[in-house]
Amino acid sequence: MKLDPVSLRLFVAVMEENTIAAAAAREHLAASAVSRRLVDLEDALRVSLFTRSNKGTEPTAAAFALLNLARGVLNDLDGIASQMREYGSGVRGHVRVVANISAITQFLPADLQRFMALHPQVDVRLQEQISTAIAHSVAENAADVGILNDGHYGERVVLLPYRSDELVLVVPTGHALARRKSVRLADALAFDFVGAHPGSAINNQLTKAAAAAGLPLKLRIQVTSYDALCLMVNAGLGVGVMPRGSAALYKNALAIRTITLNEPWARRQLALCVRSEESLSSVARLLVDHLRAATPA
Repeated sequence: MKLDPVSLRLFVAVMEENTIAAAAAREHLAASAVSRRLVDLEDALRVSLFTRSNKGTEPTAAAFALLNLARGVLNDLDGIASQMREYGSGVRGHVRVVANISAITQFLPADLQRFMALHPQVDVRLQEQISTAIAHSVAENAADVGILNDGHYGERVVLLPYRSDELVLVVPTGHALARRKSVRLADALAFDFVGAHPGSAINNQLTKAAAAAGLPLKLRIQVTSYDALCLMVNAGLGVGVMPRGSAALYKNALAIRTITLNEPWARRQLALCVRSEESLSSVARLLVDHLRAATPA
């Protein structure tokens, strides 16, 4: 049995776009051509990948199992093609990185700048995600390397030490807590909060800590970035919690202050996430080794 990489790529597109029409538009093909490829793939595998009705197509359990395998095969093929094609120009490969906003705003700019200066032939493709999504992306081979909050994400990924950071309370300069050097979270829970987006590690930690203190967490507004959080705090819409290194980027430009959070959970560990060290490509291994070398002893 021979599998056609084109059919596998179209199958992945259909799974990611949810409809044949959307996948066809993405791949610049007629929907009928994509549908024919799916039928040929099912015939080659001797399994039904989709149930078809007048409402469209629905993936079967076999389709979800094939998705991870197909992504791995296509990534390997892309890696072979790109490395051979790009040797003449000095570019030897690419590595797909997903990272949370804490890593992106605090550590990755300098770490990646040094890495890419040492390895200008490597193309780094970086995307921001929350930690749970990062673990999922790495486990499903949608990314080579993840950087997330240390924690438990199942047995399908391996975590390696990376960096530590510290969460602080961010308040407007005229706030009632602004003159404090440190606070407990209970001191801040009397005020409205500017929260991060739902599902973020910081929001989850605040909700958990507020429940443990027996006090409500009053989220007045939620935002999707640290710069937006600081702007909302600056506008007096509430107080917020974010990493000290990230807050430092905005302190001089805005009328905000950072206050130490006297809580054990305010000290956090960030980790590198891979499917396994053995599964890393040569360029992904280069990056992981570089990032681990940058980890303070």
